[in-house]
Amino acid sequence: MKSKKKKSPQTPSYRTNEQITADEVRLVTNEGENLGVVSLQEARQKAEETGLDLVEIAPQAQPPVCKTLNYGKFLYTQSKQQRLKNANQKKNEVKSVRLSYRIEQHDMDMKVNQITKFMEQGHKVKLDMVLRGREKAFTEIARQKLEEIIQLLPDYTSREQDIQKTPQGLSATVAKK
Repeated sequence: MKSKKKKSPQTPSYRTNEQITADEVRLVTNEGENLGVVSLQEARQKAEETGLDLVEIAPQAQPPVCKTLNYGKFLYTQSKQQRLKNANQKKNEVKSVRLSYRIEQHDMDMKVNQITKFMEQGHKVKLDMVLRGREKAFTEIARQKLEEIIQLLPDYTSREQDIQKTPQGLSATVAKK
């Protein structure tokens, strides 16, 4: 039993040569010249004469649009364009900064600088105030400390997620407006 190779969901499949079922097609040559509406047999014959494949580019059109081209080269350029498009997409990460409720002013300033640097790079920042053992009894002090750190952040900062209690302590998410 042959195992079929799965196509990636991003790559559209095109019907070629014998797979095309329409009676008439709008034929476009490899150079982009529109030959108008022709019968399917005539389109296949023209593609065969030029040594190229007949590929159905727009099956939803009336009549479907077919183009004579080198199918392997066409798929390669399509996948290359898709890779370039994916590479140019902005990747947003959520950076995490761990804090203690016993943090002193200098350490707080350093953390604020680190958070600001992450936001300048376009990332969201999750602030985790970690409370251990008996420190969990002082959640109000930890909440005030976390609020103080958020107040020290620049004006262009917006809260993506307000301060919430977690099993480890408190957390909030901030980002650049």
